[in-house]
Amino acid sequence: MPVDTALCSKVWNRYAWARDNGHSKFVEKADVCERFFAGDQWNAVDKAKLTAQRRPALTINKIISTLGNVFGEQIYNRAEINFRPRNGAPATTAEALTKVVKYVSDQNQLDWKRSDLFADGCIRSRGFLDMRMTFNESMQGDIVIDNINSKNVIIDPDGEQYDPDTWSEVFVTKWVTADDIAVLYDKADADILRGRDASSLPFGYDSIESYRDRFGDRMNPMYSPGPETATVLRNLRLIERQHRMLDKQKHFVMPSTGEMRPVPEDFSRDRIAWFVEKFGFAVVSKVVRRIRWTVICDNVKLHDDWSPYKHFTVIPFFPIFRYGNTIGLVENLTGPQELLNKVSSQELHVVNTTANSGWKIKAGALTNMSIQELEQRGAETGLVLEMNGDPDKDAVKIAPNQVPQGLDRISYKAEDHIKTISGVSDSMQGFDREDVAAKAIQAKRQAGSTNLAKPLDSLTRTDFMIARNMLDLIQEFFTEERILTITKDRTTGEGEDLVVNQETAEGSIVNDLTLGEYDVVISSVPQRETLEDSQFDQAVALKELGVPIPDEVLIENSRLRGKSDILKKMRGDQDSPEAQKRRELALRGAEAEVLKTEGEAKGKHADAGLREAKTALTTVQAQKEAVTPPEDNGAAAKQQEVEADIVLEDRKFEHTKEIDYAKLRHEQQLAEQEARLEAQLKAEQAATERAMRIQQAAQAASNPQPKQGTPA
Repeated sequence: MPVDTALCSKVWNRYAWARDNGHSKFVEKADVCERFFAGDQWNAVDKAKLTAQRRPALTINKIISTLGNVFGEQIYNRAEINFRPRNGAPATTAEALTKVVKYVSDQNQLDWKRSDLFADGCIRSRGFLDMRMTFNESMQGDIVIDNINSKNVIIDPDGEQYDPDTWSEVFVTKWVTADDIAVLYDKADADILRGRDASSLPFGYDSIESYRDRFGDRMNPMYSPGPETATVLRNLRLIERQHRMLDKQKHFVMPSTGEMRPVPEDFSRDRIAWFVEKFGFAVVSKVVRRIRWTVICDNVKLHDDWSPYKHFTVIPFFPIFRYGNTIGLVENLTGPQELLNKVSSQELHVVNTTANSGWKIKAGALTNMSIQELEQRGAETGLVLEMNGDPDKDAVKIAPNQVPQGLDRISYKAEDHIKTISGVSDSMQGFDREDVAAKAIQAKRQAGSTNLAKPLDSLTRTDFMIARNMLDLIQEFFTEERILTITKDRTTGEGEDLVVNQETAEGSIVNDLTLGEYDVVISSVPQRETLEDSQFDQAVALKELGVPIPDEVLIENSRLRGKSDILKKMRGDQDSPEAQKRRELALRGAEAEVLKTEGEAKGKHADAGLREAKTALTTVQAQKEAVTPPEDNGAAAKQQEVEADIVLEDRKFEHTKEIDYAKLRHEQQLAEQEARLEAQLKAEQAATERAMRIQQAAQAASNPQPKQGTPA
């Protein structure tokens, strides 16, 4: 891009206005919080005065240990992103999107970057991620997520809500080299800016600045870099401005659902007509707020075009947010921390002064040293004073002042203030007394975690925006067929190949990521190590109670080294012939067991029928004796008895036949299994013996026996 002073002045003026209306105040606060977190907690002027007076300036950094517990709460609870279909979207595609997000998160190491984001927010009150597409490693494009220095992100001063979708603009500034500009933008622009370390334009004074966050210290303004450092010295300030503007844009509309998608800028009229004819879309024009993306460096315009994204690339995290006011966890701890440092230093000073309180000496009484030497050596052990007169009267040591009462209590109060304000108690730090019950400690820890609910809830809100923006990028740019390798189990390294946007022979697309609407579901999952410990303890307890927990579950949730190898050895090669034989034998054994159980059930059923027949016969006999009329001499009862005997014999026969058949079938199956096992064992034994004979023959051939009369 050519030099465009008018556009660069416009962007610079807006950047300077946003910087001077809120951002500079935030940077000052962030610097103070960073210094206190790192242990640089004394004002330079105050520390110089104390040093001149030979008074101690102690730093007892309680902030870093307090924040360490807060960071641990976040690290031990990771976020899991899932998608739920909406408005008739297929559930299979929602599952595929969940796996794609897991793939993108693993590629970008999102867990670690999320922890850095949380740390930035807790310390400075603002943390930021940047999410955009990159085409460096793949022409299809990949999603890249990076942490941004929160001092380099200037938020719209008129913004008042958490979500960037409600902001009108956002600036991102960073320091680059001329070579970076040549790679990212244009070599001609890089040649214009190469070696430029100042600007005569009104908006250029901030294009070079001597102080910034980096490994090195403050840049020496007198340092004149030579040509050998021109490619590594980052001395050019890049300013990216993303702001919303009104624009009239064409949209594809699905008549059946009313769903709209913007028409890409590079679509010609013929291509739009092809989509309308093939898919039945309608095309409408509407006024929308689009994102304009402008990048400048000094007075050179590097980029100025519509953004290809629906959202700003910047994703914020604010631990506590109140209508544009961001609050972290460190800024309210600086006062108690200063109190603790000053009181502790004063205590040490008082103790030091009591050891050398001073002397009262009569003029001319000292003979072995001067008054100045006594000032220097007056507190030495074994000091000898040679006096002209009476030592008890001419040299008297001044009694030291007593330590003021309550001075030591102030330091304890300062520590209590730090615990109370941060919400991190002794129980959360593991400093409870030994006589405190375990249940009480657990209850205190849960109460302490409640105090951190708001920062963690804000992090969940940020996770939602990460998932939302990532979903839009996937649906917008993941349009070609791709094969993604996803790690299913980090313990064993087991992976899964997921094919998305795959076109079948019938013309349909499997796992079409570009269509459908989905809701974002964010859930908190404990870190794997913590989850494994909990699962292992529960599994051991259940197994001790008699629950048949497999050994693989215990190994998988243990903390053993090389447990993946142990699991592989336990499971073995699932495709080997031995594994297939074991599965086949186990299946046959299970079938035989089922047949045996069915035979026993049928036998019990026949026994029950036999008992019913006997009961019926007994009932008939009783009726015969009770109600036999004299005129038929018992002929009817005899007939019923004969019929009951016939039914009983029939049931006995059926019962015996079923039992014999089940026993015979079971014995045949067992015999077949034994024969197969015996044949397999014989075959394996024969193969082993054959291999041993071959090995022995090979050894004999390689080591021939010496002939008689020939020395070995």
